Amino acid sequence: MANIKVIAYGEAEGRLKEIYEDLIEKRGRLAEVHTIQSLNPDSIIAHMELYMTIMFSQSPLSRAQREMMAVIVSATNGCDYCQQHHGTALNNYWKNNERVERLKSNYKNADLNPVDNLLCQFAIELTLHPDEFGNKGRIDILQHAGLNDRGILDATLVIAYFNFVNRIVSALGVDL
Repeated sequence: MANIKVIAYGEAEGRLKEIYEDLIEKRGRLAEVHTIQSLNPDSIIAHMELYMTIMFSQSPLSRAQREMMAVIVSATNGCDYCQQHHGTALNNYWKNNERVERLKSNYKNADLNPVDNLLCQFAIELTLHPDEFGNKGRIDILQHAGLNDRGILDATLVIAYFNFVNRIVSALGVDL
């Protein structure tokens, strides 16, 4: 149950109704993470543009790696909503739900390659201790593992985005 007023699809009018209908047309449904922003319809548009850019644009990171980091950040933050949604998305690539569940509980038990292990570690550390990234040492580790600067930027964007969304979901009571 949401902690703030939410305008449901059936109650939406004007710009909000257009946004809702566009989301349903493009995505097949209207997610709770969208409706929680119904009091500020333009934020839904900006949110979706950011999400689509970070998660679906061309990147040195695979879609599976981005979904994996989404799950790790969400597990670190205790965000069940995002763990469920992005765990399902990750399983579309991994085709191994047990492995996804192991990732959620402890990524070290998820049979990851060295780069994916580093991406998970980076996601957890940046989520829990953003203040410790002032020096280049943490980034050097990713570079030495073979990630280029664009890949590191994209990883950072995924991590930051899911911290942002996890806080919206948690603070405003978005349910599965």
